This record gives sequence, structure tokens and C-alpha cells, in this order.
Amino acid sequence: MRLNRPALIASLVLASFTAAADVTVQGPVEFGIFKSEYKEFQPGERLLTQNNQTIERTASIPAKLGTRFGIRYGLSGKSVAEAPLTLLYLTPGVITPEGVRQDKIVVTQPIAVNALQDVMAFEFTENHEVVPGEWVFMVFQNDRLLAKQVFEVQ
Repeated sequence: MRLNRPALIASLVLASFTAAADVTVQGPVEFGIFKSEYKEFQPGERLLTQNNQTIERTASIPAKLGTRFGIRYGLSGKSVAEAPLTLLYLTPGVITPEGVRQDKIVVTQPIAVNALQDVMAFEFTENHEVVPGEWVFMVFQNDRLLAKQVFEVQ
């Protein structure tokens, strides 16, 4: 079979999109509050945590410093050549100390090929971040939605 140049280019582009579509969520998506024994958080304080930290399953999140919440999920079909993940945090309107409103926070994260699980989390480390309302966490690869969780911060 003989392909002309435009057809060959189109088939290569299509093949690259097909290969990138192999990353999928494998197993259940855990969500909620990452448990910690530490209780008296101060502004700017952040705890180092492990990926296997226990998650209390809930979509209702307390609006207080030190609360770390989010999702943990496994991905299959990962390779170094895959497009990175885009972690999209939709907030109810975080106002920075400079007066800038942030309705969304976008983080690009390379594929962690050797990680058994991936985490998307947010920790209230500054007083201005503690905003009650709906927080939506979404994980994308290119334009494909891999995971989504809605939290209500109260």
C-alpha cells in the first residue's frame, strides 16, 4: 500500500494521539482528608507527608489551617513519553495578600512512571487560603478528564 505524504503525516499524528490515550485511572479514586496527628498549625507551616497517608473519606472539609484534602488514584498505561497531567483546582475565590482573586489553580505534573499511586491535594497553610465553599479537583491528560472530585469546605 502506498501512502502519499499528507496521508502519512495524518496517520502519524493519529497514532501519537492514540498512544497518548492509553493512560487511564486504575482502581478506585480515594478522596477526603489526609489524616495527621499534628493539631496546632501556624500560618506558613507545612508538614512533610508520605504518599500512603491514611485518607478519611469525606467530601465535607473543615475550613482550618493544616487541613490537607484531595484525591489519590492509580494510573495504568504510564510511560515517560506520555503527555503530563494537568491538575486543575477550582476554588470559591481565594484572595491573595496582594488582593488578587484566584478562582483556579493550574499545576502541570509530569507522569511519574514508577509511582504506584498519584496524589492531588491542597493544604491550607495560609489564612487567606481557607475559603469556605465548593472546591473542585480535576485531573486531565491533554483534554481528557481522568478524575474529578467536588469538596465542600465549611
